[in-house]
Amino acid sequence: MNVPFRWDLVTPDQLGSLLDDVAIPEVRYLADLAECAGKVLARGGNGDLVFVGRSLDSMFDLLGGALEGTDHTLARLPLSFLHPDDHTRPEVLRAREILTELGITPASLARRTRPVTFVDVVSSGRTFLSLFTLLDDWIAEEREPWPVIRLKIRFVGVTRRTETSPNTRRWKEEHAEWTRRLPAASVVNVSLHTFAWSYFGDHQQKVTRHFPSHRWVDGPPETRRDDRTRKALAEAVHLVELGRTKEVRRRIARAIDGEPALAEPWLRALRSQLG
Repeated sequence: MNVPFRWDLVTPDQLGSLLDDVAIPEVRYLADLAECAGKVLARGGNGDLVFVGRSLDSMFDLLGGALEGTDHTLARLPLSFLHPDDHTRPEVLRAREILTELGITPASLARRTRPVTFVDVVSSGRTFLSLFTLLDDWIAEEREPWPVIRLKIRFVGVTRRTETSPNTRRWKEEHAEWTRRLPAASVVNVSLHTFAWSYFGDHQQKVTRHFPSHRWVDGPPETRRDDRTRKALAEAVHLVELGRTKEVRRRIARAIDGEPALAEPWLRALRSQLG
């Protein structure tokens, strides 16, 4: 795909000596991230998880290690969205090409057995609105059956945890026009400690560069290999390795305990595989 390059960190043979002189970073947010990742799995409806943008790359990396050897797949949709009305026709067509490369089309959605579950940090919900609008318009153009497809797409919003509300619902209320077109269980929240949420969403140095809509058609910028990017890469590699450990897999498994979906066979099986 003509998207920003990101190394395959689950099988990182291609890294060579890139990280030879980079220290292993301290991951202070690990417990919060593992807990959140477990709840994202539980509330994802047995869907194939697709992480939108770059904000939750760390969860993608941690789960990449933890889910190795299971039948659960992960993918990244590295697009940064504007308001849905601001995208040009060439940008929309390019976004469709990228989704097609991921196996996400109106036709495939109508025929797949497992849903696609989009995951992202959520504040205003603008990104999910843009993504839903992109899919909705495409489905209408292709004349694929919406009553079938509405059961095959899900959205998990990772919200900032507050003292008064562990699972903020405000963004869903503000986007009721489209969220109510899906089953209630298909648009859900998972809260994350405010420090970790802010770090991932606002402050963390990312491995890949920002990919806003005006770059979709022209192609992504070149990959950086400066010191900050190498440190971010070291953090990402370390998270994959941590995800493979028994301790972290058990943390993720414990986060699943108590979730209503644990009554379903797929989640019980995954819980058992994790720890």
